[in-house]
Amino acid sequence: MTEPHKLRMGMVGGGPGAFIGPVHRIAAELDGKIELVAGAFSQSPERSREAGMRFRLDPARAYADYRQMIEAESKRADGVDFVAIVAPNHMHLPVALAALESGIAVMSDKPAAASYEEALELQAAVAKSGLLYGLTHTYAGYAMVREARALCATGKLGTIRKVAVEYMQGWLSGPLESTGHKQAVWRTDPALSGAGGAIGDIGTHAFHLIEYISGLKVTAMNATLRTVVPGRRLDDDCNAFLRMNNGAEGSLACSQIAAGEMNELRVRVYGEKGSLEWRHQDPNRLIVRWLDGPEQIHHASMSYLSAEARAVARTPAGHPEGYLEAFAVLYREFADALLTWKQGRANSPPATLPGIEAGVRGMRFIERAIESHRIAGWVEF
Repeated sequence: MTEPHKLRMGMVGGGPGAFIGPVHRIAAELDGKIELVAGAFSQSPERSREAGMRFRLDPARAYADYRQMIEAESKRADGVDFVAIVAPNHMHLPVALAALESGIAVMSDKPAAASYEEALELQAAVAKSGLLYGLTHTYAGYAMVREARALCATGKLGTIRKVAVEYMQGWLSGPLESTGHKQAVWRTDPALSGAGGAIGDIGTHAFHLIEYISGLKVTAMNATLRTVVPGRRLDDDCNAFLRMNNGAEGSLACSQIAAGEMNELRVRVYGEKGSLEWRHQDPNRLIVRWLDGPEQIHHASMSYLSAEARAVARTPAGHPEGYLEAFAVLYREFADALLTWKQGRANSPPATLPGIEAGVRGMRFIERAIESHRIAGWVEF
């Protein structure tokens, strides 16, 4: 039987000076199922060509803009199998629509779009196209996040009563955007980032993770947004209370002005019989605490873990895996689903891979947080 070719990836964004673009590229190629063959890496044609040379691509496939790339690649016999969108948020919808309309699948950095209305438009386009759409909520790729999710699904914790998630960063504690810092500039500009600042950049990760692990859905929220740094145009700090669809309540805090914090993401789920805790700064361990039993520490890659957690482990226990590997898990699941579809079988991505529904709920979180802050009270989700 002939081995299928590597899936050919075209990238939009991720040129010189980008943060997340190189992460996507490395993660996508880690499992040997995907190769970068084309890209529109920058709004500057010269910088896009420079990136293409750096990535050792055919110079003819380092395009001046995404429209040119999608038009040309859709006509090639060896054209891209999917487009990875790693540009700022305001580009997510137009690039995704252009790709889907040309019959090309999409893997996008989060959030899915720049507004809730755009997310709904994208959801309709994905449904109409019948193509695969994936969203890189990175933390869903960690083995111990999968273990936490599986543990909640078994019901061993009992009825879930309380959930809590915190995502703290300190890198925007000062007016970094005024220095021309590329990442700070676009993340604090509503024309490029959308209506959410910290809530769009990291709050959507926190929101997704609490639903992803617990299996519950937020039904209402009461949020307070702050813009702490003078002159900043978007929020840089958020605190929210949550109500879940089983009657549980919870809290979500995210901040980019928490001085001294680098990337502190922590999630806790409390059931009637026990609880769990996962921290991004110690990602290979999951702490499980029981009401009437000893505290347990579950380690990645161990044989006693759930099938879901074992399936995404690459190294033996005691050999840490991290951010790039978690990203690569999502690309591997996306690649497997896309290959299955190309072989004529049903387009049924695994439930563990975040998709358009996660994208829509993430944008709804931003929209509802802003509305809750505006009225200073609870809003239905």
